[in-house]
Amino acid sequence: MSPYSRAEACCIAVAEAFRDNGEILANPIGTIPMIGGRLAKATFAPDLVMTDGEALLVENIMPVGTDSPEKVVGSWNPYRSMFDIVWNGPRHVMMGATQIDRFGNQNIAMLGKLDKPTVQLLGFRGAPGNTINNRTSYWVPNHSPKSFVAKVDVVSGVGYDRTRDLDELSARFHGLGWVISNLGVFDFETPDGAMRLRSVHPGVSVEEIKSATGFDLVIDATVAETRAPTATELEWIRTRIDPNSSRDSEVPNPA
Repeated sequence: MSPYSRAEACCIAVAEAFRDNGEILANPIGTIPMIGGRLAKATFAPDLVMTDGEALLVENIMPVGTDSPEKVVGSWNPYRSMFDIVWNGPRHVMMGATQIDRFGNQNIAMLGKLDKPTVQLLGFRGAPGNTINNRTSYWVPNHSPKSFVAKVDVVSGVGYDRTRDLDELSARFHGLGWVISNLGVFDFETPDGAMRLRSVHPGVSVEEIKSATGFDLVIDATVAETRAPTATELEWIRTRIDPNSSRDSEVPNPA
């Protein structure tokens, strides 16, 4: 039995997605993304700038799900100031994806046909601007053929096939990072920008991931296992960043 949970493996993968990013605004959205982003800042990426999820940039590591009275505020970051950062590139955002396809097109807007949708989702939100202006990664807690699809129903976040025809100036900040799911880690480090299997989480096989994906992944001859957390990282996760174990509600440990 693994000494750490599947959710903790996901937190480590998220943290690694922010490694070597330097002094940029890190915007991980969602429970496990927030845990992983804060873990990265607490350990190997201290230059990351984190928000409190609202209008402040904070210097210290806070537990998720609480507004810590010990919050150390670095500066005010109101809505209008946020767009100065968004439009100029120095940001790495990790969003969710109800659907994502082979080239990284993301859908969080609706399901079904555009003129007659069957399910209303969040809407396009900031996805178009995020993907064309900032490094963008994705978190998908339920990896299945319904989420990893051959073609998204509508494009919210822009993938590599759609930026090929853009001029260099328009696409200068476009760059997809990693897709992290409850099964593994994926990137787009291929000649045509197609999704590649980067690592599998402990207890997950390549065949399991292939069966849960609605398109052909690029798969190297050897696929690594998502790295294990260190004792220090587990201490951070379990006692300081997520003492209430909210991570396990998002990604339960396999039976």
